[in-house]
Amino acid sequence: MNRKPYIAGNWKMNLDRRAAVALAAALREACQAFTDRDVAVFPPFVYLDEVARTLAGSKVRVGAQNMCDAANGAFTGEVSAAMLLDVGATSVILGHSERRQLFGETDEGIGRKVRTALGAGLDVILCVGETLDERNTQATERVVGRQLTKGLEDLTLDQMAKVTVAYEPVWAIGTGLNATPKQASDVHTYLRGLLAGLFSPKVAQATRIQYGGSVKPENARDLLTSPDVDGALVGGAALKPDSFLAIARFR
Repeated sequence: MNRKPYIAGNWKMNLDRRAAVALAAALREACQAFTDRDVAVFPPFVYLDEVARTLAGSKVRVGAQNMCDAANGAFTGEVSAAMLLDVGATSVILGHSERRQLFGETDEGIGRKVRTALGAGLDVILCVGETLDERNTQATERVVGRQLTKGLEDLTLDQMAKVTVAYEPVWAIGTGLNATPKQASDVHTYLRGLLAGLFSPKVAQATRIQYGGSVKPENARDLLTSPDVDGALVGGAALKPDSFLAIARFR
């Protein structure tokens, strides 16, 4: 099955309002000709509204970097799925390793967020990935398998059509290191096999699996043309139009 590549830029806690809008405007123009790939940006919460307005009607999707698993209520500092939809977001990143490692998010909590997001009408990018210690002790498949299984628990076959998986090895995020094309491909193939068991071979073949972790213009083509790799979740290189577009335009 031919899966359309999906290139997403996670801006994390970077940029100010002017820079965020300028970056969005540059991507709007440059991505208008794209028909064979999907592109999305994930700005900080406070810039979502303006970025979504800037990109309205364009080929570039807009999403959020996180959300609460509750619909509303006394959750100081949190943002709901309905709020994200209200300001123009259509997707959300959940389970990013920085949320797991720095803020203590659990597999079960991430699963609740996934179900809440899909129930509200948002698309989801579910992140999975192992630490360097886990890779060195041959625990990669056990760790990412657990994260994937818990993150997708209780989903229907129809809901899986709105889910993208992102494999982001923790040891490659913001370190300048990245998985080799073979390392990435091996984990993606394992995840696709797991999806076939959890859902069906058809779902496994249809689900896009991105690679993330120090993706740069210099290594993007080798990674993105590897077997079972369907795009990239890009961090630092997504903060400048030239570097992000160089990745998005890979052949």
